[in-house]
Amino acid sequence: MESEQRLKRKRIYRPYSRAQFLSRRSLILCLSFFVFLMFLSSERFPIRTVSFHPVVSVPSLSILSKNSLQDSFHAKLRFPLSVEDRVLFPDHLLLLVSDKIDEAEKLDCVYHKVLNHKDVVCQRVLSVDEFDGFRSVVRCPLPPWNYSAAAGLMWRGHGVDYSLSLRSNRTVHSWDRLVYEAAFDGKTAVVFAKGLNLRPHKESDPNRFMCQFGLKNSDEEDEGFVVMTEAIVAAQEVVRCSLPSSIRSKPDLAQGIQVTVVLASRNDVEHVRMPSAVRFRNSRSYDHGRNRMRHKENIAMPSVAKLYNSKSYQTKRNDGKFELCACTMLWNQAPALREWIMYHTWLGVERWFIYDNNSDDGIQDVIEELDFQDYNVSRHTWPWIKTQEAGFSHCALRARNECKWVGFFDVDEFYYFPRHHRRGLPGQNLLRSLVANYSSSRMIAEIRTACHSFGPSGLSSPPLQGVTVGYTCRLQSPERHKSIVRPDLLNETLLNVVHHFQLKKGFRYLNVPESSIIINHYKYQVWETFRAKFFRRVATYVVDWQENQNQGSKDRAPGLGTEAIEPPNWRKQFCEVWDTGLRDFVLANLADPATGSLPWEKSLL
Repeated sequence: MESEQRLKRKRIYRPYSRAQFLSRRSLILCLSFFVFLMFLSSERFPIRTVSFHPVVSVPSLSILSKNSLQDSFHAKLRFPLSVEDRVLFPDHLLLLVSDKIDEAEKLDCVYHKVLNHKDVVCQRVLSVDEFDGFRSVVRCPLPPWNYSAAAGLMWRGHGVDYSLSLRSNRTVHSWDRLVYEAAFDGKTAVVFAKGLNLRPHKESDPNRFMCQFGLKNSDEEDEGFVVMTEAIVAAQEVVRCSLPSSIRSKPDLAQGIQVTVVLASRNDVEHVRMPSAVRFRNSRSYDHGRNRMRHKENIAMPSVAKLYNSKSYQTKRNDGKFELCACTMLWNQAPALREWIMYHTWLGVERWFIYDNNSDDGIQDVIEELDFQDYNVSRHTWPWIKTQEAGFSHCALRARNECKWVGFFDVDEFYYFPRHHRRGLPGQNLLRSLVANYSSSRMIAEIRTACHSFGPSGLSSPPLQGVTVGYTCRLQSPERHKSIVRPDLLNETLLNVVHHFQLKKGFRYLNVPESSIIINHYKYQVWETFRAKFFRRVATYVVDWQENQNQGSKDRAPGLGTEAIEPPNWRKQFCEVWDTGLRDFVLANLADPATGSLPWEKSLL
């Protein structure tokens, strides 16, 4: 009887004992986890291992708050940045990074000594920009004397090992011999390369070139599947090649494929099994011996260019194209943007493409303000110096699916309609109405307008109401011209000389009479503004001001030397005709009736 009661008590109390045991174990686990978090929050015990370098610090007060814990985690967690490529320019070192960088002010460039990698120096980055939607560019100072240009990046004050940013690639490319950009265009790839030494302003023989698409296998370090295609056309810094069939059929899978230009001595087949880049060892060609011998005769250029199937470039607007867009390339001209964009928007420009060539004057803030005010402006980071023609070719590709017409002109150039002004006719949307008259033309694909060059007009400081109102004295005869083009009717080479493009066969340009439309080019402004041009000029085939070449060229200021020294009586030079036409046109149409202020002045308040 007692044994039966004992068994009954065991059956009754056993579940209670097990629950009690589980409860104690859960409590112990929770306390252990709490202690572990306290351990992490202690500054005496930072996590430092070989495989995991970031330091995680969790404040003890944030343990009970999920949001606070996440905020602290993201604020403190710093992974080493992966430097994909480096390009050495005359005045800075450019790093291409495969990460988005939010806090550039906390980033340092790290240089190691050439003969002693343990001897390192750090300098703050010059600037950081998003690039091609998938990478970032970091501009670093030139390396100190006797230090390598194979620089790394390090988060300041976080103790992250910068050496990880050096392990994948220590190559440093030279800016003047490099494949620097690539873009999809239908069934072709348009590749931009510096150092091809092709004739300016003329087409070249495409048989000299091929394109190499790097389809590197993820499980192979030294070799991958490389696709070679022949060039279709070539001109200046642009080579157009047919896309490999594997990419044409599935372009979405081609994201991030590296492409380069091969200087070919013989024709090549499309698919060849060979190592990536220009290495030929360990090749596994289908016909190993024959293909290996053939490819040794080809020279692949260094490349940082990658193909990305950007939908903004490829997809047409659902609500129809803009009638008129504008594209320009600039360096440190942020103060001029407001007047230029606001005035030409009033004339009918609907979309703006700003190619920024390494500005450091707060241009992004200006563009964001204009875009916030519905001026439809986008900034495209274009870090490649002396490539204005190629940049315009790239912009023509980019704008083709958005715009019927694209104007290519500078931020110191302003369209003016003297006949309409003299007759007192309305001026708003005049430029858009002009190009719309030819949007259905079967012959006209470009509208050219002559330029009048204005001088300092007696001023010694920048005019407060802008260049259109302040500069009123110019040279007698017009200099050069600028163009508005139909991007879908350009020659497939995309050949241009900045001022105009080469068109498809069967189409021609139209020269509009000076009495109807003219461009006021405020070329020779007050010395404070003009001397910035001595730093560098963006066009490929235009000599920089410091170089003692082409002294008589119209691209140079007459009588000006090679040094940024103000000539005597500069404020009175380049003044042959007093011309207040555009000033009066602007004040009559855009000035506030009550205050006399102009729209771009209000934006500065």
